Amino acid sequence: MTDAKLIVVLKTCIALGLLLILLGLYFHNFSDTIEAMGVQGIIISAGCVACGMALSLPTKMYLTFILVKREAEKRQQQ
Repeated sequence: MTDAKLIVVLKTCIALGLLLILLGLYFHNFSDTIEAMGVQGIIISAGCVACGMALSLPTKMYLTFILVKREAEKRQQQ
């Protein structure tokens, strides 16, 4: 996989992770249905936030590593 494709995939994972975090926060704060579900609703809300964090944080670190590596390679070529 080329670097450009990998960067697009990582950015997509970050966006999906952030959307899941926001969905979990919406469920937790504004959804009456989730509140009526009780403990199961809390688990659903927390699961969305946890999956979002798992998707977004490691990919941010890896994407930063790739971009720093690419910048270092460009400097060496000059």
